[in-house]
Amino acid sequence: MAHLRLLLSHSRCHPHPQRLLPLFRFCSSNSSNSPPPPIKPVSYAPKPPVPPEEAPSSEAPRASPESQDPLPRRFQQQPQNPPRQFTRQEMRFVNEAGPAIAPVSYPSRVAPLPEDRPAEEGAGEGAKEADLRGEGERIEREAAWSRRPMFGLQVEEESVPYPTLIPVVKRPQKVAIDLVDALREIKASANEKRNFTETVEAHVMLGVDPRRGDQMVRGAITLPHGTGKTVRVAVFAEGPAAEEARAAGADVVGADELIEEIRKGGGKLSFDKCIATPMFMPRLSKIARILGPRGLMPNPKLGSVTNDVSGAVKAAKSGRIDFKIDKTAIVHVGLGKVNFSEESLRENIGAFVNALLLAKPVGLKKTSKYVGYVKKFTLSSTMGPGFSVTIPSLSAAADNYTKVQVS
Repeated sequence: MAHLRLLLSHSRCHPHPQRLLPLFRFCSSNSSNSPPPPIKPVSYAPKPPVPPEEAPSSEAPRASPESQDPLPRRFQQQPQNPPRQFTRQEMRFVNEAGPAIAPVSYPSRVAPLPEDRPAEEGAGEGAKEADLRGEGERIEREAAWSRRPMFGLQVEEESVPYPTLIPVVKRPQKVAIDLVDALREIKASANEKRNFTETVEAHVMLGVDPRRGDQMVRGAITLPHGTGKTVRVAVFAEGPAAEEARAAGADVVGADELIEEIRKGGGKLSFDKCIATPMFMPRLSKIARILGPRGLMPNPKLGSVTNDVSGAVKAAKSGRIDFKIDKTAIVHVGLGKVNFSEESLRENIGAFVNALLLAKPVGLKKTSKYVGYVKKFTLSSTMGPGFSVTIPSLSAAADNYTKVQVS
């Protein structure tokens, strides 16, 4: 079988593989019946040396290629290709008992560590100290060179302080005070040098989610002592309703011509409140983009869309305010002027707190009036600091307003 493998490997690189067919048949017929005959070594007689006088001389003239008769191309000796090298798989069939090829391993190249370096003779603690001393002297020379005078002037070295951590100072949280004390502080902080009268503002943080429609907080209230400023009222009505509005003291009264004036006016408005009859609501869609962002669009829930035009105008003139929660769950509203008396401001605040409780959403989890609903109540002037007010004092003011209204 080994002979057949050897023949197969030789036939791949033999120039005439068809000549190996008889030998292949002979080996295949003998491999099944009997072992192959032993191969006898053949020796040849050595070639006798050539006499020096018969050896070809290099000085003898050679015949030119033109003088020789050229042979046809088919009779000329063709150059033979060098024998192909055997692959590793072919080498296994050629000689199975040959020497095994040992794997070659190369040492890994690793950067030498300081511990691996050969220690110099006589190196010790003294040599290390000398190296350190020389390094220190070199650093001192470089520092002295950097501090050398430039153009005859001595340059002072800039001293940079060592960085330190600055502790964060937290502002002390303001403590809630009573409503009466807060009103006194607001009046005391108001600056008399200003050329206008500041407004007393209330900012209420509520515990509701303004993104949910069932927790929207909005409402309207007529303050007992008014807001302290002149309110200009516009009424969209025609016919008898327009006459009633003029008699009640409306500043601007009109119908379709007023709508066209607002639409072509470039956003300029001459009023602070809007009241309309129900029949004008479809027509107001033309100017909804102008009135809506300013909070002037009439709304049936706020009482600004009604057939009782006279009563709505009188309520707006007497200090009716509308409040609505913003996207941060805070209500901002003005409740009077700084020149009001403390009792008047306290009654206005009580009326607003009562209206805020009436507008409380039904879906809140807390059952108490204020817990979970009114989180923080702050009073301030237009340009003054804010003062947090306690919930019990607000509750007392709201209860007092309710008793006055009932009586």
